[in-house]
Amino acid sequence: MIDLHTHSLFSDGELVPAEHLRRVEILGYSAIAITDHADSSNLDFIIPRIVQAAADLNKYSKTQLLPGIELTHVPLEQIAELTRRARQLGAKIVVGHGETPVEPVRPGTNRATLEAGVDILAHPGFITLEEAKLAADKGILLELSGRRGHSLTNGHVAKMALAAGAGLAVNADAHGPGDFLTAKMAEMVALGAGLSLEEYAKIRKAMAALVAKVTA
Repeated sequence: MIDLHTHSLFSDGELVPAEHLRRVEILGYSAIAITDHADSSNLDFIIPRIVQAAADLNKYSKTQLLPGIELTHVPLEQIAELTRRARQLGAKIVVGHGETPVEPVRPGTNRATLEAGVDILAHPGFITLEEAKLAADKGILLELSGRRGHSLTNGHVAKMALAAGAGLAVNADAHGPGDFLTAKMAEMVALGAGLSLEEYAKIRKAMAALVAKVTA
């Protein structure tokens, strides 16, 4: 199991990184990213702390902790620069908060986030085929979300990704201990979006490949 979109108490999650990591270690995860919500006001506060947590905890855990960030509701004009700054600060996984139908995300966020070259476009809502093709061209994974509300458009996201040849990721968007996906639940998210077991196997491989790339 791999999950590349979760939150700790450094934004709106409930757990310190040590407990966060331990919870998913027990579930058999091989890797997890903490990607707390950020904009220009707190980017340089959150990332160094998750980087430090990863340095301290990865020596003792079977699950690899990846420092990341989720750029959330930021002005379109700032997304590219904040993506660059996040990587400079040590974020291994940069997630863009996509145009979920359950939040007032600025129109155009999906495209601006894809153009910025993030790693994952989270809960991209009613993403267009053109945007999905841009994700495919840039090797950006489109998220199928396990979180209530965000998951409403999983079927549409899967359809657009398949049509465009874009990669997918299944993430919990976990904020507390009850949110982490078991292996069976993650499979259900994929199948519930209309994918086959073979297509879900490709998702797992794509997520593993991303982890290998950012940790090489």
